[in-house]
Order: sequence, then C-alpha cells, then structure tokens
Amino acid sequence: MAIYCYRLKIFRALKIITRQLSVNSTGPQFFGFEAKYTNELKFINNESYKSIPIYQVLSATKNNSMNFPVKLEKETLLKMYHDMISIATMDKILYESQRQGRISFYMTSSGEEAIQIGSAAALTLQDIIYAQYREAGVLLYRGYKYSQFLNQCYSNCEDSAKGRQMPVHYGCKELNYVTISSPLAVQLPQAVGAAYALKLGKKKACVACYFGEGAASEGDAHAAFNFAATLQCPIIFICRNNGYAISTPASEQYKGDGIGVRGPAYGINTIRVDGNDILAVYHATKMARDFCIDNGKPVLIETMTYRIGHHSTSDDSTAYRSLDEIEEWNKQSPILKFRKYLEEIGIWNDEEEVELQKSTLKKFLADFAEAEKKLKPEWKEMFTDVYHEMPQHIKHQMLMMDNHLKEYGEHYPVKDYKHN
Repeated sequence: MAIYCYRLKIFRALKIITRQLSVNSTGPQFFGFEAKYTNELKFINNESYKSIPIYQVLSATKNNSMNFPVKLEKETLLKMYHDMISIATMDKILYESQRQGRISFYMTSSGEEAIQIGSAAALTLQDIIYAQYREAGVLLYRGYKYSQFLNQCYSNCEDSAKGRQMPVHYGCKELNYVTISSPLAVQLPQAVGAAYALKLGKKKACVACYFGEGAASEGDAHAAFNFAATLQCPIIFICRNNGYAISTPASEQYKGDGIGVRGPAYGINTIRVDGNDILAVYHATKMARDFCIDNGKPVLIETMTYRIGHHSTSDDSTAYRSLDEIEEWNKQSPILKFRKYLEEIGIWNDEEEVELQKSTLKKFLADFAEAEKKLKPEWKEMFTDVYHEMPQHIKHQMLMMDNHLKEYGEHYPVKDYKHN
C-alpha cells in the first residue's frame, strides 16, 4: 500500500509539471482543468448547450430493436420478463398486505421494473450492489427467493436480518447485495469506497450504486461523485429519475438538465436512458460495466422513468398529482412495452402470458402463507446476538426481562416468538 501511494504521488507530480510546461501555453496553467482564454464576457447556463439525449431502443409507437447491437438469448429475454412479472406480483400482494395490517410497511417498484431487471441482467454476481429501496428486482434476478423477501418483510425467525430491519430493507452477502440503509444517499460514498477497494485489489468487477433524483440533492451524492472521479473508481452510478422525491416534483428538486449533467461536471462519463425501456437499460449498463472494468473509471447512468405507485404505504400521491397523470404514464408501462417486443419477435403469446401470471401468483401465495405462519425471532437474541461476549450489564438486563416475562407473560404475545 505504501509503495502504491508513493508511485501515485510521483505520477501526480509528473502530471502537474507536464501541464505547467505545456508547449501550447505561454505560461503556467491553472490547476484542475484545461481551458482556453477569451475576451468575451459571457455567462454559461443550461440554455448554452443541447440537453443530454435519452437513449432508447423500444418506444410506445416504434420498435427500434432491429438496430439493437446486442444479441440476447431467448432464455435471458424470458428470464428478464418473468422477473418483471414476479416483482409486479410481489408488489401487489405485499402492498395489500400492509393495508390489511399484516406487515408494517412497504414500498412498490411499479413503473420502474425495467431499470432493476435490465441493469441486473447486464451485471455479474461478482459486481457489488449498493441499492436504495426500489431495487428488489436486482436481488430477485441474482437468485433471491420469494421466501427470502417474505421472511424479511414479516421479520420472522427465518429473516436473515433477524427481524431488526424495516420491511424492504433487503440484503444478501452471498449475492453481493449490501443491506439497505434508510437514511437517504448514505450508500453512495460507501459504494465508492467499495469500488476503490476493488481497484486496489485489481478485481475484474465493479460496483453498481442505485439512488433516486431526490438522493442526488444530498451532500453524500456530491462527495461520492467527486471521490469516484478523482480516485478513478470502477463504479456505475444508476440514478432513477422517477419524477418525484416523495411529494417533491423534479421541477422543484433541481434546475438545469437533470442529474445527468452533473456527471461531466465531475469528470464522469455519462449517459441518459429511457428507464421504461429494458433493452436500453441493459445495453447502457453493459457498456458502462465494460468501460468501468477496462478503464477503472466511473460512469453515471440517468434512467428516466415514472413512479406509478405511491412513494410508500405512508404516502397518498393523489394529494400532489392527478389520477389522469398516473394513468397516462401507466400506458408507458415497461412491462407492456417489453411484452409487446417479445410477441413481435415470436417468443411470447397470450397463452404463455396467462400461464405465467397464474403460476407466479400461485407460487408467491404459497410462500406468503408459509412466511406468515413462522414465529418471530427469539426475544433473547436482542441481548445474546449483539456482543461477542455479553457485558455484565447486558446479562443483568436479560435476566430482568426473563423474570418479567415469567411473571407477566400473559400480557405479551410470547407465543408468537420462537423459544429455544
């Protein structure tokens, strides 16, 4: 590590000297950028240049897939579609479950399925995922089972987080999916640190970090962009610009050309993609990954989409947007768009659609019933599963709790908890 740092210092020094002695200059250059002098006094603003275009393969009116440069196998295409249907099914059932009081909280991904599945299909299991809270599809594509999602949302004894997280805060070490944190944007600088570690370890992998346009307003996002660019880390920043940060519309969240314009300002290669187009998302993510691995540098992908559902089960989005607006965007559903494409290339039909919907629902409901029956984690784990060796004061607290439940246990739902 010391040798690496020493070489890095020498490289930086040589780079500065080279710039200062550039034959194209008449004197030393200002640090940090290269620019020409001008005698024209002029402000630069968002009207001074063309907006970043939106890369698209599939549109609602025209199929541009004939020019799609990537060949995807039938099995891959069908897995992508199956997982989109699975996420939509899971969202519907668990959202209604929260409304019935069966789970405490939930957040849907309606309208954003293409971003999750399209990007996941372009990554490998060696790539590390730092998600926000609408990336359940990424985890599903990697192999996470219905039962694991359900156990987490029910906080039962089979939950890998042992019932200590809110619903939808998934994580899986085996699938390189870092457990979700509630505070906004905290995963961004952490993801850059992980990417830097991959670089130092000379790993042929990258980090994919997901966040919304609201999170991009947090200071952590700007720190992450700057660190990733200056340290040249192999990370793909995937921004879900879905139009609303809870109730704040994008028009009040930022001015200028979206989130994508911030990439070049930090020295990050950037692309803007139709987030309702799964093929466009796949292609952009694949190209970004190849670039990260080959060059050891970051990429920012701004995926433009629309959040069909409420922000969460604690939100009523009709208070700040119209039903007509939601319905209009519903017509641009990424699932419908992708299904139309699969039908056009002859690998999907109505009969298969009916069977998939039926089998997915049946399997999910079966796992749902099992998860609901499972007991909560044993209460003693609050004490025994924190420290490697329990301090004396924690042992005392556990003893007090044990005595309390022995005396007043009939006042608590003790039968709902696992006993060893």
